[in-house]
Order: sequence, then structure tokens, then C-alpha cells
Amino acid sequence: MAEKAEQVGFIAWLIETVKTVFWALVIAGIFRTIFFQPFWIPSGSMKDTLLIGDFLFVNKMAYGYSYASCPSIRIPQVGLDLGADDFCGFLEDREDRIFGSDPERGDIVVFRHPVDGRDFIKRLIGVPGDRIQMIDGVLHINDQAVVVEPAGTFTEMMEPQGPLGMSPQCANGAVGLGAICEKQRFIETLPNGVSHAILNIGPRPTDNTGVFTVPEGQFFFMGDNRDNSTDSRVAQTARGVGFVERKDIVGRADRVMFSSAGRSMFAFWTWRSDRFFKALD
Repeated sequence: MAEKAEQVGFIAWLIETVKTVFWALVIAGIFRTIFFQPFWIPSGSMKDTLLIGDFLFVNKMAYGYSYASCPSIRIPQVGLDLGADDFCGFLEDREDRIFGSDPERGDIVVFRHPVDGRDFIKRLIGVPGDRIQMIDGVLHINDQAVVVEPAGTFTEMMEPQGPLGMSPQCANGAVGLGAICEKQRFIETLPNGVSHAILNIGPRPTDNTGVFTVPEGQFFFMGDNRDNSTDSRVAQTARGVGFVERKDIVGRADRVMFSSAGRSMFAFWTWRSDRFFKALD
């Protein structure tokens, strides 16, 4: 009888454990869908505002909700690739957003890539009706050059960065592993008064562009690391972003919560404690 009681007790414990895990996953899913989405910075396109290995929560409440607010689950190691359209594709054709409001110029925004559905993070530069152009590396909005002021040099070590082992690009030429990689740093001030740092590596084709007139209901994004960013300056393809529709916006990034310079977050000796809970400009 004691053995039977133990079996009943184990089954009851197992059922309670499964129920607990199930409801924990449900609550986590609701939290991620409605309030905040975790986001790791995988590339250097937003340096030095965001560094490879920064971890943040995206505020989904900032601009309201669309199909893009639904979670995505991508685990390449096991071949799992579920995007927001897999969960909420039935909402994808809706142009309006529930409790919606538009982002403001200068916001750091996470959005779904219009072609492949990956999550991107960039700075909002152009709102509907704006005329955007790059001339000799200087941003022009509505035919006026923005204010750009020198702000020293951004330096980092030439070494593989983050889980993907990406190497930085340098303005001081090809430098060897362990050497100092430099980029020119400037402070750019947008017409609404938002100021932020941008980096310059050297002459690039995207330093001079035609005029982009932002359509109604769409937005124009650029990375702060201007010479190392796939953004709206390149037409909408797998390699470019083009204009981003309002419905593809996920949310706003306000603060770095955690940061690691290593290839794993468990390598505590690579943690950047000075970036913990850092507010974003």
C-alpha cells in the first residue's frame, strides 16, 4: 500500500509540475506579446548607441499593437523558425494599430524586416511626407542639412564580437587582431531637437543618395553606425530595408538592461557593468 501511495503521490506531483510550467509559459507569452519583448543586439549597425551583446526589452505599449506585436521564436540550432506572421498572420493585412500612435523622429525602434520578417533595430529618421537625402555623408531632411558636430573618436579592439564572431570595420585601415580600431564620432541633431552619436568609417556608396520621399503610413530608418548599416537607404530586398510600414513596427527601445562583450552571457568576465540599465538617447 505504501508503494501505491508513493506512485499516486508522484503522479499528483507530476501533474502539478506540468500545470505550473504550462501556466508559467502562458503568462510569459502574454507578457511578451502585450508588454515587452527581449532583444539581443547581434550586429554593430547601431554603434556606439548600442553595442553587440547589449540586451534590452522592447516596449510594445509605446506605439500600440499590430500583427508584429506577436512573438517570434527562432532557434536555428534546432531548425525552429516561427515569426509573428506564423502566430498572427490573420492580422497582417490590417493597416491600423490597436491603441496605436506613431513613433517620433529620433526614436530607436524595433521593426520586422518587410521581406524576411527578421527583427531589426534602427533609429527613426523620416516620418510620412519627409524628404530624406544623404549628401557627402550628411543627412538632409526636407532639403535642410542636419546639424553635425565632431565628437572625438570611437575606439574598440579588433577582435571577434558577440555570438556571431563579427569583426568591426575601421576608419584607420585594416588593423590586426588585438589592435585598436577607430571610427570618427559625431553628434547629429535632428530637426525636433533629438541629438545622438553617429559613426563614420569612410566613403561609402550610401554617403550620397537620391531623394527618398516617405509615403503615408511608412517610415524611414537608419543605423547610427552609418557606414555599416543595412537600412532604408537601400531598396526593399533581402539586403535592404526600404520604407517600413506602420504595421511592421514592434516597439521602442528605451534602456539597455544588460551587456556582455563575450560570445556567451555566462562569461561574466566579459560583462559591461557600466552599460547595465543604461538609458538610450
